[in-house]
Amino acid sequence: MAPQASTIFSLQAPKDISLDELDAELSQIWQSYGITGEDGGLPAATRATTFTLVVYEPEETQYLLATLGFYNGPLDGILGPQMEAALRQVQIKNALPDTGIATPQTLAILREEFAKRQGNAATGDNGSGSIPSLNTLSPRIADEIALRNPCRIIALFPIAGEDEGVKAQVSAYCPIQKQSSSTLICCEYITLSGTATALERIGGMIPALLIGGLPKFLWWKATPDPNNSLFKRLAAVCNNVIVDSCRFNEPESDLLHLQELVESGVPLADLNWRRLSAWQELTAEAYDSPHRRAALREVDRVTIDYEKGNPAQALLFLGWLASRLEWLPVSYQKEIGDYDITRIAFVAQDQRQVEAELAGVPVADVGEIMGDLIALRLSSTNPQADCGTVICSETGGCMRMETHGGAQSAGLFQQVTSLSEQKAEALLSQQVQRWGRESLFEESLGVTANIFKLETNS
Repeated sequence: MAPQASTIFSLQAPKDISLDELDAELSQIWQSYGITGEDGGLPAATRATTFTLVVYEPEETQYLLATLGFYNGPLDGILGPQMEAALRQVQIKNALPDTGIATPQTLAILREEFAKRQGNAATGDNGSGSIPSLNTLSPRIADEIALRNPCRIIALFPIAGEDEGVKAQVSAYCPIQKQSSSTLICCEYITLSGTATALERIGGMIPALLIGGLPKFLWWKATPDPNNSLFKRLAAVCNNVIVDSCRFNEPESDLLHLQELVESGVPLADLNWRRLSAWQELTAEAYDSPHRRAALREVDRVTIDYEKGNPAQALLFLGWLASRLEWLPVSYQKEIGDYDITRIAFVAQDQRQVEAELAGVPVADVGEIMGDLIALRLSSTNPQADCGTVICSETGGCMRMETHGGAQSAGLFQQVTSLSEQKAEALLSQQVQRWGRESLFEESLGVTANIFKLETNS
């Protein structure tokens, strides 16, 4: 059952304007708004004063849904309840599995219908392929962020088709806090839509839209390309560049690109890294007691199971473990099959051989996060070492570990993390509370990148 959205009042519905009118239009919103409260008075509204978030949203699903009339929220790239409902509506209408996820079949139907609308528009039909004016009855603008932080959100939305310049929209939304209905804490929203080329062309204007003197975040919802001029321009003026490696198409090469960005001085944050925090905490907790802390150095076997499809979480966790225990990667092998198996050998500081195995496990019910961890086992070839530990997800992920005898002498811990806490918008609302470089992430990513280089050099 989808969670109930907070009531959101629209000070300004999305309004089409020219680029040079953006600031003037936003000022006008705040000068002219008026909301009558129950007592007949006007609640005070707080304008965006905490940070600016730039969102680069290359994914076309939301745009297609809005253009075709299935989705009525702003173009924010967030897969929330409204987006899921819109996708289910399309799927039911076209006799597809009712998943609420943008499957390839669903996208194909949306693209076909969009192409038909464009053809009709070209022949004078009322149908139109232009960016829609959005209904504001139930707007959802990154709710997890807006509820906690008044901010300015600048959404960059590249679209397919001919280069017809950049279209700008402005709006302002105020989530109404039940505990303080007399005060509105509001977000300003700017949407810039056009082809990727058109957006790059006006890239020099975007830094001027950032609120001066306050933190600036870039949420790049695509694989970061160090050679993309728009990415380079925005990364240079933002305090943090936020990515989500669970969405990477080629996780290994894309993580290598992240490492290149870190080496060039870009302050990176990966939402997928934040999903590992519970696993990291439970791993550390397993070795808190003095005798097990000493036994930690005896660990020389690591097995990690993850949902087949994207090994980024498993690789980052292994990179974190190896960086903490000072293991040096020396070999890397992959086997693609029913289970995607990756074997990595390390050498510890005392010259012990350490072997790690990552297994991409096919699952019937794939979650929203590609490559979520299922279970991990730490053990030793030394039968006297008391270091065996098994940690699992709450969905029965320990079955494979127990089958292999891993839980016989191990402390068994269970990770309990609700799916909502793993979603990108929830993690993003936490990420914008901090900025700058994250040394632990960078060290772990560095080890992970060194693993990939072994294959590149072999």
